Amino acid sequence: MRSSSRTRSAAGELKMVLIIRGELRLTAGKAAVQIAHAAVLLNERQSTGPRRADLDLWRQEGQKKIALVVPTLEDLERIERQARAKGIAAVFVRDAGLTEVPPGTVTCLGLGPARSSEVDPITGSLPLL
Repeated sequence: MRSSSRTRSAAGELKMVLIIRGELRLTAGKAAVQIAHAAVLLNERQSTGPRRADLDLWRQEGQKKIALVVPTLEDLERIERQARAKGIAAVFVRDAGLTEVPPGTVTCLGLGPARSSEVDPITGSLPLL
């Protein structure tokens, strides 16, 4: 069932934000796979979580996603703490270490889906991937 425009505007635009560590210098394919892992993990977590309605609305709105990059792991961890403090779902992706990075390396952070008004103050200054 499609939500009304009133429901959408009241809820705010929802998006998933996927952030890669820039200093790892992952190949484009590896970065894409890490981002995909984060999106899947967020979907799994939110499908049974307290913000299930946000996930359902995000799906109805077209599943907006944005891929960003941060310079370091410390930046990624800071963003994760800020997001959790606002109640935004956050997941780290840790690589299996079969190709480009050692096992257990944190490669990506996934946030949301969350309202733009919640997540933009945390991630709005980051460059696109």
